[in-house]
Amino acid sequence: MTIPTSIDATRALLAERGYIADRSLATTLYLALTLKRPLFLEGEAGVGKTELAKVVAAGLGRKLLRLQCYEGLDIANAVYEWNYPRQMIEIRLAEATRDADRASLASDIFAETFLIRRPILQALEPDLAGPPVLLIDEIDRTDEPFEAYLLEVLSDFQVTIPELGTIKAAEPPIVFVTSNRTREIHDALKRRCLYYWIDYPDAERELAILRAKVPGAPERLAAEVVAFVQELRRQDLFKLPGIAETLDWATALIQLDKVALDAATINDTLGALLKYQDDIVKLQGSEAASLLTKIKADLASFPPLPSREGKGEGSP
Repeated sequence: MTIPTSIDATRALLAERGYIADRSLATTLYLALTLKRPLFLEGEAGVGKTELAKVVAAGLGRKLLRLQCYEGLDIANAVYEWNYPRQMIEIRLAEATRDADRASLASDIFAETFLIRRPILQALEPDLAGPPVLLIDEIDRTDEPFEAYLLEVLSDFQVTIPELGTIKAAEPPIVFVTSNRTREIHDALKRRCLYYWIDYPDAERELAILRAKVPGAPERLAAEVVAFVQELRRQDLFKLPGIAETLDWATALIQLDKVALDAATINDTLGALLKYQDDIVKLQGSEAASLLTKIKADLASFPPLPSREGKGEGSP
């Protein structure tokens, strides 16, 4: 599939795969795709940064190459390394036959056939389906030296291998870089990308996302789940629930055959919504019951929810 030719087409591409994006995110993504610039996505965990790259890859029919970052990640695991066992075999064979001098042997064992390509180098290779999607996920987990190494990749879409020279992409891959902001990323890297902060969605968009991702959720339950999560994000918690947690919780409640929230069920299923014991203890009991009473009263004061058929932006 070709790159979308407008912001509305970009938004539609995402919606077809159940990703409900607001217009500002669709605009930034459209610009990144048309200008062939990397897109740097920051935001709290679970707000849909990684999912965006997956949806774009699936929607465009491109290969997804995911580099999951971690402390100590190096070039050998991210870009390339030499196949040392095969090189040793080649050396032994040359010694056994005595038909190779040192100069030619050194040239032979550092040929591309002995190169093991990792995600970044794979992303620079041509593909019949079109340039792949390269997801550099949670870059804030890596060290600064690796971050510095990426500058050449993100600006020129190339890597330099001392034994072979510079390998440059014939057509730039679609690059997404994500960060949970556990540390600040250097300005030099951000300058090479378009930037977007993915925030928690408002209630209307979160309900649309829940409808798209968990279509079996009863209307009343979906509305109460979203309202409860929205209220939780106003509390003083160590880790606020993201969209991923909202979807997990709704799925768990459906599995329990719930059609509406009640205090006992909330207490029993908080582990699907909150990931720190201190937050769970703080919320259990009277606090959860108080929040439930508040959101039910708020929902009762609003007009009836629109049906799925009548919902424009919320429809997948």
